[in-house]
Amino acid sequence: MATASSFTAIFFSSAFAACFAEVCTIPLDTAKVRLQLQRKTQLPAPPTAAAAAGGGMLATIMCIAREEGVAALWKGVVPGLHRQFLYGGLRIGLYEPVKAFFVGGAAVGDVSLLSKILAALTTGVIAIVVANPTDLVKVRLQADGKANTVKRSYSGALNAYATIIRQEGIGALWTGLGPNVARNAIINAAELASYDQFKQMFLKLPGFTDNVFTHLLAGLGAGFLAVCIGSPVDVVKSRMMGDSTYRSTLDCFAKTLKNDV
Repeated sequence: MATASSFTAIFFSSAFAACFAEVCTIPLDTAKVRLQLQRKTQLPAPPTAAAAAGGGMLATIMCIAREEGVAALWKGVVPGLHRQFLYGGLRIGLYEPVKAFFVGGAAVGDVSLLSKILAALTTGVIAIVVANPTDLVKVRLQADGKANTVKRSYSGALNAYATIIRQEGIGALWTGLGPNVARNAIINAAELASYDQFKQMFLKLPGFTDNVFTHLLAGLGAGFLAVCIGSPVDVVKSRMMGDSTYRSTLDCFAKTLKNDV
């Protein structure tokens, strides 16, 4: 059973690792959010020059840098760090104790895949409920470019938190919670459970030991699987957070399928 000190160590190491990854990858994430917010029904012209060029990731990054400046690619980095500290720390820090709870303290080797998935789902839900306000602010700052039809004037992350509470109410910080919970629970379950499973599988193969290379391979496999599974819900989450005109998760999902597929 995990102790309070081991939980603290795992929480902070996971949180800082997640923050480091956020700083490195946020330009890609900003481009992803812009692409997710594009709609085929927008007229008379495509929302960005990148869309006209095919809407690819690299084209979107180049378009944002050219039209808004390179710094625009890091617009959401502050709330992104808030999110990763809370979400990254909680979802990984709680995984081992929650997994032990589900199996009654059984040894790691005796834990079934189902128990791993249940533990990862649980920690993903808990973490994103706490971190949803940071995710909302991050998406809104990333979406706030020249091409976005929903214009907001936030001077920074703290101003965004305060403005949303003042203008929309504190409950608005949990806009998009439904698809966000679904998205992160699915991704967390797929990522953590499959990482655990991939690692065990590799360790049974000749020549593999519990080293950095094995962890890297397990992480790559888990990350790829998680993104493929969670992408549809991620689009709905970003659209709901970036555009308040959707009435509900189902409304956003239905309109996306109707207009953009």
